[in-house]
Amino acid sequence: MLNSAGLFKPKILKRGDTIAVISPSWGCAGAHRVLWQYKLGERRLGELGLNVVASPNALRGTRYLHENPQARAEDFIWAFENKAVKAVIANIGGSDSVRLLPYLSAKTVRNNPKIFCGYSDVMTLHLFCRCAGLSTFYGDNLLTTVAEAQGWHEYSRNSFERTFFSDKPIGEILPSEDWSCEPNNHTNPDYVRCYIPNDGYMLVQGKGTVRGRLFGGHGGLCEYDEGLEIFPRSEDFTDSIFFFEDIPEVMSPDYIADFFDWLGERGFLPRINGVVIGKMRSAENFEPYAERLREVVSGKYGLHNLPIMYGLNFGHASPICVLPYGALAELDADRLKFTILESGVVG
Repeated sequence: MLNSAGLFKPKILKRGDTIAVISPSWGCAGAHRVLWQYKLGERRLGELGLNVVASPNALRGTRYLHENPQARAEDFIWAFENKAVKAVIANIGGSDSVRLLPYLSAKTVRNNPKIFCGYSDVMTLHLFCRCAGLSTFYGDNLLTTVAEAQGWHEYSRNSFERTFFSDKPIGEILPSEDWSCEPNNHTNPDYVRCYIPNDGYMLVQGKGTVRGRLFGGHGGLCEYDEGLEIFPRSEDFTDSIFFFEDIPEVMSPDYIADFFDWLGERGFLPRINGVVIGKMRSAENFEPYAERLREVVSGKYGLHNLPIMYGLNFGHASPICVLPYGALAELDADRLKFTILESGVVG
């Protein structure tokens, strides 16, 4: 079954299914001081009734996987070709997944559609799967959300189950009660993240209700070589609800303004129906960011009515929701509501 973007939806997860874990970007999961966190994530997925299996190279360590992008690509292919595997999740993001592209097979993805989940640098593989015709999920990484030392946040876990274990429309995405942008500590099992109360969503600009197909990721979208098949195309943005986030440490008002200016210069921005922006730095008011955004979107490009909403829980913060690429979504700027109108999976 196809979603609204014409991408194949993968099949629903069931208790007893096998989920494979891969390390497409960074191999820290296999490091001696981090292996405890991989084991913790394995147990937590097991609590959902899933059988967890590491791909052949996923735990071979940082140095080996950095030096062998082909091994990381082979794991991706292995996970999709393995008939026993029903879903695939990344251990963690990083900055190196683009080196997998020469070794990947779009045919393998097309012939074996299944759930693939992760965020950050994993975006490269989401774009690859999109080109191959598969809807994937900008959501949990094993180490950074599932295996958070103090617990898999209930909001994140509920979104994971709601997205992958049900073929009903995902529905309204409410803001979490609390959140944190503090980084994980992958070497300290006793590390406790500081969470603060969530103020909910904020309207940056625009009005009314718009619908569109989910597309987006982080600021690295503008850094790909234009010769790559995964480089964003105009049709990716046409009639979309564009979701955007990035590492809190790199986020600044100018960073966001420059990225949206890039969207405008490429002609992508006018094609977008609405924008949702993920959580950023907890100690800062978003208004300076919103002001710079309005300067670009409304001031430079004249898109005064484009609805932009800040504060969605996804990406480089905790907790997070899962966003299916290509799924039809609705943004109600007047009521500050965001809803995913279809399921991410099929029965």
